[in-house]
Amino acid sequence: MPSPSRRIDAVRASSTVAFNTKAGEMKRQGVDVIAMTAGEPDFQPPAHVLDAAREAVDRGLTKYTPAEGTFALREAIVAKHARENGWEADPSQVIVGTGGKQVLYEAVQAMIDPGDEVVLIAPYWVSYPAQVEIAGGVVVPVHARAEDGFVPDPDAVAAAFTDKTRLVILNSPSNPTGAVYPRAVVEAIARTAREWGAWLIADDLYEHLIYEGSFTPVQPLYPEGTLTVHGASKGFALTGWRIGWGVGPQPLIKGMTRLQGQITSGANALAQHATVAALTEVEKTEAFLRETRAAYVERRQVLVDGLNRLGLPTAMPHGAFYAMADLTPIDADEGTAALRLLEEAHVGVVPGTDFAAPGFARFSYATSLETIEEALARIERLLA
Repeated sequence: MPSPSRRIDAVRASSTVAFNTKAGEMKRQGVDVIAMTAGEPDFQPPAHVLDAAREAVDRGLTKYTPAEGTFALREAIVAKHARENGWEADPSQVIVGTGGKQVLYEAVQAMIDPGDEVVLIAPYWVSYPAQVEIAGGVVVPVHARAEDGFVPDPDAVAAAFTDKTRLVILNSPSNPTGAVYPRAVVEAIARTAREWGAWLIADDLYEHLIYEGSFTPVQPLYPEGTLTVHGASKGFALTGWRIGWGVGPQPLIKGMTRLQGQITSGANALAQHATVAALTEVEKTEAFLRETRAAYVERRQVLVDGLNRLGLPTAMPHGAFYAMADLTPIDADEGTAALRLLEEAHVGVVPGTDFAAPGFARFSYATSLETIEEALARIERLLA
């Protein structure tokens, strides 16, 4: 039997998906598992977005779209970035993909060659290093400390750059830590990328989920070298609709569009039409965001206070819907600790191994307050 390619054999599986899958399997076997693994809002999408999807069906908007996305959605994305982020783009500078993950993958493929170095701020999202390695790149991690709220030292980031550095990825608010980087830190990293002539990807998927601090758009700081990646999954609770987008220099977008045209072509037509409503019916969307942010703030407080009370040191995240807890009181190995939580307490979390966060695990609080309280009670019984 033929064997898979060495390149595919080398691709690591997503630990987020793996632990979420294991929790799902236990549920199917009748085990009452609380899964705090996936970064998926438990809210239904805004009503006006659901109405727009139904309208798309009624109007027969079910055909192929251009590979780069419908013109209506790209126009709405341009208007969003001008309105909220102070960046005047053109629809030709926008690509719409099947989720932010696809846009990131295409960007890495379009930006780096084998042997190029990519600076990643750790803890980082599990797919960043995998995508870099698939493209033949070399990951250069810069570790942010828990005692600093997982905010990186911009001098340490600058020190990681070499003549081989081709790309740096900036993710604020951060998955997995929930850290929101101060403006001075963002400006310093953008300045370093510009000085070295490196690409910068600003992964802004959690922009609308900030509870303290403020969001700093990167694109206006370094327009000629920055790709902003965004999407409808997190803020608008449209995870399964798979709409992400990238805004950046036109030559880069053209290259990514050629690549996408050979992979998936255009994203889902119905979901694109619905996302237009999320971006253009601003007052309705803002009301939804205010409601969900208020719920996340309450959940975050209960989770972080509870974990710290139980002796699992946890920094207060300022954005997204994740908290990173120190699991070493359970076991020195974060994978073993996460397995104990799942198999003994029936609470699913994601160990920090693939986040480059040894000793830690990510808890998602994109779930109900009652579920969080029950998870804390189960962990308390395990520790007792």
